[in-house]
Amino acid sequence: MVIEALVKITIILFVVLTAVSYTVLLERWISAWVQDRVGPNRVGPLGLLQPLADVLKLLLKEDIEPAMSQKWFHWVAPVISITVAFTVLAVIPFGGTLMLGTRAVALTIASGINIGVLFIVALTSLGVYGITLAGWSSGSKYSLLGGIRSSAQMISYELTLGLGLLSVVMLCGSLDLNTIIASQSNGLWNIIRAPIGFLLFFVSSYAETNRLPFDLPEAEPELVGGYHTEYSSMKFALFFLAEYANIITASAVITVLFLGGWNMPFVDTLGLPPLAMTIIGVAAFVLKVLGLLFVFIWVRWSIPRFRYDQLMDLGWKVLLPLGIVNIIFTALEKMYLMQ
Repeated sequence: MVIEALVKITIILFVVLTAVSYTVLLERWISAWVQDRVGPNRVGPLGLLQPLADVLKLLLKEDIEPAMSQKWFHWVAPVISITVAFTVLAVIPFGGTLMLGTRAVALTIASGINIGVLFIVALTSLGVYGITLAGWSSGSKYSLLGGIRSSAQMISYELTLGLGLLSVVMLCGSLDLNTIIASQSNGLWNIIRAPIGFLLFFVSSYAETNRLPFDLPEAEPELVGGYHTEYSSMKFALFFLAEYANIITASAVITVLFLGGWNMPFVDTLGLPPLAMTIIGVAAFVLKVLGLLFVFIWVRWSIPRFRYDQLMDLGWKVLLPLGIVNIIFTALEKMYLMQ
């Protein structure tokens, strides 16, 4: 069991780190397409080796620590951010079961966790600590303001995120992610059953990942660079990778909760062998995640940044009341279905 878990962790880390690196390249390509210009195309064929060049550049940069910084916290802050981003992926089931002889292997790292939803909520609430610690430990007022902004923003939108997620838990009656996926195997995905919950969760995911139009913690025109102003070299790279890892994680969670996970309509009626069904399921999951990644990136280059008062008004005066009303209607829907 330990060897199996280590193999899964190694494969997932390799895949995720590669995916994160090439998500950055994907963003640069999509931004070039949106702005009608040429994107990265110099390093390697079609610019495919650009992520390697970026990593090498960051490795060669000098690692600077401000004289007034809290050294240990300054170092551990980006580690917290990247660890939280990767750990959430441990409970995400990206496929059904793979048969190896007579043994069924679950396509997830932590296959024994039956409270995956609670695990995700708990870990995402820890993500704010990395950003807040980075702002405080840098010994800079600009960084501190960025960290304070981030803590206020993320705490505010975590409430709405939880309400959107709660509607799915109420409909499916379980905290187990596999059970939630199984409840959508009939083609009736939760995006259809709980469209308001999906909207709340999707919008809150932008705020939780600090993406435009909710990227106030690192708003360059106002705060120089926000909470990571005083970071350089690989410590800055860890924050950068954590942001894109969070986007992938958010896309994977949305896929599981609202888009049926690895399920695809009518595939079960084809009578395919189990191995082919598993491959199709994993491919379906990856395609859904890629589609959501495209939307995340597309929105960034299409919508301007909110003012901070607009951001807070939207979270507390619009999304939170809408989430509470949605919970009431979801409860009524659940009662009606149980009759």
